[in-house]
Amino acid sequence: MRLGRRILNGILRFIAAVLNIPIRLKFVILALLLVAGGVYWQTHRSMLEAVGGKSDYDEAMRYIEIKDVVDERFIDPVDRSTLGDNAAAAIIAGLGDKWSYYMSPNEYKAYQLSSTNEYSGIGMAILKTEDGGFEVISVNMDSPAAWAGLTAGDVIVSVDNVDLRDKTLDEARKLIRSRLNTKFTLGLSKGRKEIEVDCSRVYVSSVLARLEKTLAGYVQIKNFEAGTAQDAIDAIEALLNSGATALCIDLRGNPGGLDTEVAAFLDYILPNGRLFIQANKNGKQIVTESDGMCIQMPMCVLINAETYGEAEVCAAALQEFQWATLIGEPTTGKTRTQETIALSDGSAIRLSTGTYLTGSGVDISARGGVSPEYIMHNSDPSATGTTAGTTGESSGTGVTSNDEQLMYALKLLS
Repeated sequence: MRLGRRILNGILRFIAAVLNIPIRLKFVILALLLVAGGVYWQTHRSMLEAVGGKSDYDEAMRYIEIKDVVDERFIDPVDRSTLGDNAAAAIIAGLGDKWSYYMSPNEYKAYQLSSTNEYSGIGMAILKTEDGGFEVISVNMDSPAAWAGLTAGDVIVSVDNVDLRDKTLDEARKLIRSRLNTKFTLGLSKGRKEIEVDCSRVYVSSVLARLEKTLAGYVQIKNFEAGTAQDAIDAIEALLNSGATALCIDLRGNPGGLDTEVAAFLDYILPNGRLFIQANKNGKQIVTESDGMCIQMPMCVLINAETYGEAEVCAAALQEFQWATLIGEPTTGKTRTQETIALSDGSAIRLSTGTYLTGSGVDISARGGVSPEYIMHNSDPSATGTTAGTTGESSGTGVTSNDEQLMYALKLLS
């Protein structure tokens, strides 16, 4: 109480002193006070804007307060770097999205080195440079990259005249993946301006097809990378010409791939309508539709817990159109698309920034995946797809395979 009175009396004496000084000096002091108040307000406002507003500012202050309490009171020594990494990781974990995660600076470096080698059909490893290009850091022997003459130190700036300098590593990877079964041109930043890469020499089809004894065409699609849609369409056409009266499409273990390949395959199979939708946080949607041409015959689709991404989108579309019966195990709902976002301190966030919806707008990931009409598990997982040598017998189905899911599908189709 006494302290409050002293402060109040001090303020009053200061005001009285200001009022008793010459008028010019009085205006100067008042102006200084106004400027000081304005600077304080502007600084405070800038701080709020820098952290995203008052609510974010309050959150930041809460974190600082907790950190200070830990520093002052926790009995063991505190590693501030580890504490910060764990706090950042907890923020992303708190989203409840198992496909999003935080990477410390060391973890992000390891991620970059490992993810650069995912161009299995090209045989090179690349890293994004500060000027936006992609530097080749290693080239595998006897690979399309080596045959083309690419060497460590080359900086790639375009693919078939598509500029890469404004693209992320994920976007560049997708663009290159879309050309893995073809010949394409890479633009370089110095020396040789263009170089042709031929991946067709090492292309291995991801589609396996055969006509079963039941006259059902069995089509196994191992992934949806470049060339898969046309290979699957060609396989189905060959089966139809061989007398197939039904189709069994096997998507078990399919990790997904390119949305363009799924779209092309579904467009061939399904009638006119919305196939799937790609959506982001801002409400932007890309709708993929099919035309009126279709394949109309009994169909089954096999899925399991290792059916991911675009393969789940494919199964969901066939189910929603009521064009095929799904058999097997529920999928996991890995239909969100991720982006790697580098942070200023060298760490990074792998964050889900987009998602696939069915044609009717159902979020496959939010729903927890795709659930088949007939849920069943193989007692011998290694038997998946093994129907070679089936006999047909009186029931009209193969009987020598331990692939119970496939046997059930063939029986249903017959």
